[in-house]
Amino acid sequence: MDRILRGIMRYRVLDRASMVKQFEQVRDNPVPKAIFYSCMDSRMIPTRFTETSVGDMFVVRNAGNLVPHSQAFVDEMTSCEPAGLELSCVLNDVKHIIVCGHSDCKAMNLLYKLKSDKESSIEQRRISPLKSWLCTHGKSSLDKFLDVKGNFDKPIVFSAETPQRKFVAYIDPENNFCIEDKLSQVNTLQQLQNIASYGMLKKRLERHDLHIHALWFDIYTGDIYYFSRRAKRFLIIDESSYEIILAEIRRYYS
Repeated sequence: MDRILRGIMRYRVLDRASMVKQFEQVRDNPVPKAIFYSCMDSRMIPTRFTETSVGDMFVVRNAGNLVPHSQAFVDEMTSCEPAGLELSCVLNDVKHIIVCGHSDCKAMNLLYKLKSDKESSIEQRRISPLKSWLCTHGKSSLDKFLDVKGNFDKPIVFSAETPQRKFVAYIDPENNFCIEDKLSQVNTLQQLQNIASYGMLKKRLERHDLHIHALWFDIYTGDIYYFSRRAKRFLIIDESSYEIILAEIRRYYS
């Protein structure tokens, strides 16, 4: 707490005045352009590595950047992730949903271990809210990952904005990342499929008025990757790829 309090005192001296000016600019009517789902990992600071500011986007964070499939909820059971979709996409009309996974994700590392029956047993899940969360809402990602049987030269097919619209992904074709990071990338793409399952988004997705994107952050290099449906893989965002990725987004989502 001493570290946090000292940080607040520095904020008051260095940043408070400029932030207040930003709050005054958006006042009571901010116009965010996106909702950003990321992991709650302490190394992930999405507003910093996207250079976004006050009022630019909604941010939802949880263990594993999961967005539960709509089938997970019955009657009045829900959670903050779909509530965030409604708040941003239905009530505030944002046009972009972004899911961002990352390397060395502790939640994904644990999900990989949960492929063991011992680790995912009912007894374990009863005493671990984290294991229960991952087993319930990460199972589809793990199943899709295990279907490859370690052969990542094989393409993985995901549903996109509609059940009829699909995309193909090749996971880490250069084999730069460990097995758990490959699972993290599969999991990030699976969330796009989960998001599209919500009926409240159906009409906007069908008329291309709402767009879903996947990013992936390498915490060791600071590099950020964008999933290109044209390239069928995650592409590093840098000076050489920026215009190519931007052109794809404009063409694909126009």
